[in-house]
Amino acid sequence: MLGNIRLPVLVLAASSPAAGAGANIGVSAVAALAAAVQHIRAGRIDWRLFGWMAPPSMAGGYIGGLLSGKVPGNALLLAIGVTLLVFGVDLLRPRAAKASVGERRVSVRAAVITGAAIGLLGGFVGLILGSLRIGALLRFVGADAFRAVGTNVAVGFCLGAAGVLGHLSGGVDWTLLGVGAAASVPGSILGARLTGRLDERQLLRAVGIVLIVAGAATILQAIV
Repeated sequence: MLGNIRLPVLVLAASSPAAGAGANIGVSAVAALAAAVQHIRAGRIDWRLFGWMAPPSMAGGYIGGLLSGKVPGNALLLAIGVTLLVFGVDLLRPRAAKASVGERRVSVRAAVITGAAIGLLGGFVGLILGSLRIGALLRFVGADAFRAVGTNVAVGFCLGAAGVLGHLSGGVDWTLLGVGAAASVPGSILGARLTGRLDERQLLRAVGIVLIVAGAATILQAIV
């Protein structure tokens, strides 16, 4: 969510919108890496799912980065914001008890398709879109809630790194990237440690609220 809030600030402070977007996705990648290390230590990453989702996310992120600055992004931001709101409301709705972790059926096809699509959008707008991906992991892929959080940030790091490479042609504000990355790491580590202290219902509710707030912020960003 913080990437959505940070993006307009970095875009305004950078030498160009494309350089700001490149810096923002780089900051998000560093923050995701810091969080992923904590989740790895806690065993909250589904490595099989990561293996299916990370490569298409990286390919999409790189291509999206190349396209950044060549196509207006407001329409995409608006679409992302609406999608975040839909996912958030869906997670907050009461529902019947789900199958136990051992009985969950993870959709590899959904992991590949959503990974590529979110990677493309993320690289384009300068966001790793963790809020959108966690919604997809829970809603379409069928991932376990706790491992979805860790898998999400691990894939987010890969997407962010590929996105920065894609943005090199349009320029990256390295000063902003460095300052933002240093500031984001402590919060990412703290957030990762808090994940294991919530039960699944609390975690889903927290994710739903984050998605709604992130969606509203993204829509506001698109229309302002």
